Amino acid sequence: MTTLPASAATSGTITNPVLPGFHPDPSILRVGDDYYLATSTFEWCPGVVLHHSRDLVRWRPLGGALTEERLLDLTGRRDSAGVWAPCLSHKDGLFYLIFTNVENYAGGFWDTPNLVTTAREVTGPWSDPVPLHSKGFDPSVFHDEDGRSWVLSNLNDWRPGRNAFGGIVLQELDTDAMRLVGEARLIFTGTEAGVTEGSHLYRRDGWYYLVTAEGGTTWDHQVTVARSRRIEGPYEPDPAGPTLTSRPDPSLTLQKAGHGSLVRTPGGEWFLAHLASRPLTERGRCVLGRETALQRVDWSPEGWPRVAGAVPHEEVRGPDLEPHPWPEPPEVDGFDADVLRPEWSTLRRHAAGDWLSLTERPGHLRVRGGQSPAGTRSPSLVARRVQHERCAMETVMEFRTRTFQQMAGLTAYYNTRHWHYLRVGFDEEEGLFARVLTCDRGRFREVGHRIVVEGWERCHMRAAIDGAELRFALSRDGVLWTDMGVVLDAGILSDDHVAEREGAGGGHPDREGDAGLVRAWGFTGAFLGLWVHDLAGTGCHADFDHASYREVTGTP
Repeated sequence: MTTLPASAATSGTITNPVLPGFHPDPSILRVGDDYYLATSTFEWCPGVVLHHSRDLVRWRPLGGALTEERLLDLTGRRDSAGVWAPCLSHKDGLFYLIFTNVENYAGGFWDTPNLVTTAREVTGPWSDPVPLHSKGFDPSVFHDEDGRSWVLSNLNDWRPGRNAFGGIVLQELDTDAMRLVGEARLIFTGTEAGVTEGSHLYRRDGWYYLVTAEGGTTWDHQVTVARSRRIEGPYEPDPAGPTLTSRPDPSLTLQKAGHGSLVRTPGGEWFLAHLASRPLTERGRCVLGRETALQRVDWSPEGWPRVAGAVPHEEVRGPDLEPHPWPEPPEVDGFDADVLRPEWSTLRRHAAGDWLSLTERPGHLRVRGGQSPAGTRSPSLVARRVQHERCAMETVMEFRTRTFQQMAGLTAYYNTRHWHYLRVGFDEEEGLFARVLTCDRGRFREVGHRIVVEGWERCHMRAAIDGAELRFALSRDGVLWTDMGVVLDAGILSDDHVAEREGAGGGHPDREGDAGLVRAWGFTGAFLGLWVHDLAGTGCHADFDHASYREVTGTP
């Protein structure tokens, strides 16, 4: 851990991660006195989560930018497809948001349309996205001092025997016509670390600085900086090596450090936003997913941006800015508003009245049943990120059914093939009952106690995560709780567990060909949420009176 000087900066200490839980691929932007972070959301809605700060220490959620189907259609997207690595930029009073809506990444081929949308305010409304190209993913927009704008992305190469990560391409963007002009140019093929992606471009003292992610998204991840006097290159990598990486030291709390973007304060201080993960054990599973952290950047006499030790620090001296706290959100959501609070997300479809309502029964969240746990078109899941190693979610649910094809309850969820689920279902002999379903690698089974809840007006449900362990509990009155009789593996809800490949194991998890073709990637981290299923298609709903999420410091 970094030792802070006695005279800390005015704004205080940056405690990493600044955005705990699933918040990867950060793009950081300053407009005036305001700082914004945009992060990837993959198959979750709303697309591109935004956070706001005035001191880089304290951040508040603004919700998502892509909040409706005209902005983002995730229908049918496979696990860990959807929105990859957005970039937020600003020019002439207009915010630009560019992102990839990945349709496919498996089998050696890539379908990666890149789109750009604009808004006068960061909270929208955002314009209809304009498709630009599908050459690669992780796009960004750079606005140069001469008024010209440029789009960068990586270059995908599907050909057998080729490097799938072909380098970084640059092409001019006509921001009036909102279309690409001129030729696309390959400006950087990367270093020996490989897997070159996640590019951002900056200009300082006559140099163009190209910041990229390399080494893949796991333990070898890093931030690479290269520079050139000309925007077209050639770009020379920093001779000191990576600007940031956790690779040499598995004992660091923050692992997988990489995929960075830079920001400068009005006073001339520089910071690097980057992703990182916190494994439960050394190089173990990262249930919280990939999170966002901030590091202080100093410039060397030779003009290179450097992070102290080139490693991620848990505590960082904050900038010389006035502290700007935000009100803490209440622990309990009573579902009293007309819209979901910004910490909630929905899976593959936006929070719309055809399946979700906060007004039909005031003070309750009504969720209509959706597809099966394997469905990718119309699931009915309202969930929030797991943000602490030890935490608990509680809810109160009312649900009635008379068919085994309908069920509802509380889930700890990663993707369609990995989840745990305390649900109320129906049995022809017992009526309504509660029991746990668990699914690993797509194979599901019932476990733990079976509790008959026929005649219960409401079911109180709790999910408690303690590191790699997950327990469910059930109560009729919210006072006396019954443990469901099974300790579940929370570790299966991690990026590290869910990635699947065809062919032999071994090799680099991000390089095609090293260990067989990718069947599924894991990029999203764990969620806790409210799930309702209607496999019969005859109509059902569950009403949730309230839901709470809290960090647990004692016994869960």
